[in-house]
Amino acid sequence: MGNQLVWQDRFNIGVEFIDREHRKLFSIMNKLFSSNGQEEKGQWVYQEGIKYFKNHAMKHFTEEEVYMASIGYPGFETHRRIHDNFRQKTLPALERELEQTGYSTDAVNHFMGVCAGWLIGHTLTEDRAITGKFASKWVGLLPEEEQEAVKKVIIQLVNDLFGLKAATISSHYGGEKFGKGIYYHLIYASRNGERWEVIFVLEEKLLLNTVGKLIGGSSDELNTMLVNAARYTAQQFANCITEHFPSTDLYEVKDEKLLTYDQFKRMFEGEQPQCSLLFDTGEGYFAYCVIAPQLLEQGLGVSITADNAMTEIKNYLENTDTSQKRKILVVDDSDMVCLAIKELLGKEYQVAAVQSGFSAIRSITLDRPDLILLDYEMPVCDGRQVLEMIRSEQDMASIPVIFLTGTVDRERIEKVMALKPAGYLLKTMKPAEIKKKIDEYFGRL
Repeated sequence: MGNQLVWQDRFNIGVEFIDREHRKLFSIMNKLFSSNGQEEKGQWVYQEGIKYFKNHAMKHFTEEEVYMASIGYPGFETHRRIHDNFRQKTLPALERELEQTGYSTDAVNHFMGVCAGWLIGHTLTEDRAITGKFASKWVGLLPEEEQEAVKKVIIQLVNDLFGLKAATISSHYGGEKFGKGIYYHLIYASRNGERWEVIFVLEEKLLLNTVGKLIGGSSDELNTMLVNAARYTAQQFANCITEHFPSTDLYEVKDEKLLTYDQFKRMFEGEQPQCSLLFDTGEGYFAYCVIAPQLLEQGLGVSITADNAMTEIKNYLENTDTSQKRKILVVDDSDMVCLAIKELLGKEYQVAAVQSGFSAIRSITLDRPDLILLDYEMPVCDGRQVLEMIRSEQDMASIPVIFLTGTVDRERIEKVMALKPAGYLLKTMKPAEIKKKIDEYFGRL
């Protein structure tokens, strides 16, 4: 999770009092981020900060709803339901967890992750949709009676299998990162030939406290055996749940994958899920998401088969154990370049990749990198313009940026010297030389 939420112009929707309150909520969240991990400040700091955040959020919701009604906004009822879900379910559930655990680190991280992610996602989708220039994310959901049936089945399954009393935190889970865990992706075929995605987001501590205990594990972290067991448990969950989707007629798993968080976000952003639920079990969080067939994005993750399952799970765990790795963000419009750099640096660094300046700013907002590798020759918004945006934002300005370029000429260098790039890397260099330069850069810090 990034250390700060970075306010950007694109968060402004053009309604002055709404934009002002958004900035205030960002500021409050950043103060909470700044306090996180500073035990000497005590529980009362979080109590007061969270209370302040909640009061402003409630005030903002009320004022925004009055405004939407006054302009006859056609999406008003859906937008208000999302507000109701957050204020009546999500926030109270997060507050209960904080109180019951004495503001434990996990509970604070849950609060920060869910609220920060919700605030960013809601501002960029639902709030911008008020202007009529953007589409709402939450259209085409399953009928409420079907969603309620799914919730009941999931809660009953959790109780039957693990003896835990799950509660719905959100009926509009937007892909927020609430803790370390796995992202398990199932692709179903229906009898009419359509394909549907089912995604489970499973927090690590939940897996350790449920599936881990059932198989007699004593490890305090994910391992190959545990993830493999979790796969089959999730499949059984999905099979039971899909029986309550009379409109989908799902019957066969055609493919399964383990996704990184970056891959999950790429899949989830901009999509219109049929169902997206977040649950708290008391032992950890999990999310259940269903995405309609026309929204599938191919090419994310490696398909798991009987032949490669153990190898892929091992690789997945090795590549996602990034707590001690430096974070590198690659910004390049070429899929081939992004993939090549990920393969080159992925074992020693946590590497994320995006293909535009817009996506780069969003990625930096959500998860601040230690270094940005920036393509100079991108279309629409070139590397110099992207670096100008980065340097213009106070919270981003200090992030080091190394340009990726096919050629280095004096005129180009002179144009960007004032923006203080950390250096240049020629794409024509041998991979080993590029990696050596990156290693040397971090070695000097």
